[in-house]
Amino acid sequence: MTDDAVRWMLAVVQVPAKPSRHRVAVWRELRRAGAVPVAQGTWALPAAEAFRDAVDRAGELAAEGGGRVAVFDVEPRDAAARDLIVDAFTAARVDEWREFDADCGKFLEEIDREIAERKFTFAELEEEEQSLERLRRWFRDLRKRDVLALPQARDAAERLRACSDALDDYAERVYAAVHGGPPGE
Repeated sequence: MTDDAVRWMLAVVQVPAKPSRHRVAVWRELRRAGAVPVAQGTWALPAAEAFRDAVDRAGELAAEGGGRVAVFDVEPRDAAARDLIVDAFTAARVDEWREFDADCGKFLEEIDREIAERKFTFAELEEEEQSLERLRRWFRDLRKRDVLALPQARDAAERLRACSDALDDYAERVYAAVHGGPPGE
């Protein structure tokens, strides 16, 4: 999807400063949804149903703290206005994809370490399977937020496949070791 095909909404948050837990809860909900701050108390995010649900939840959290969230569907007036939102949204997604890529790298290093140390146990395999599942969930969440279909998403998909392939190789080594055969080299 091109950046000018994306429809945007702004969430203007007003929550009393004390106690701060309500403002923090609203902030966390908006960040988790992929919203980006564009001004003090103002967040931008795509005007898609999945994002609307998160804004509704943020509104409920604000109300619990005696505040409110006002939501506006916006149409940028010109390229500069659109760029303000798109650039902030893109930067946030690129940071997320970069962090995901780094975690995939850590996963691959861990698999290499297990192989080098010849730690071929079902307990280790189960731990690595859980780590890969966490990466898969995270990838799905990031993909949902990446309405601009950034190239980093394709790179991340390839990196996740590499993690899956590495785990498959490690699993074969574990099964061979547990069942008496020599693990693959």
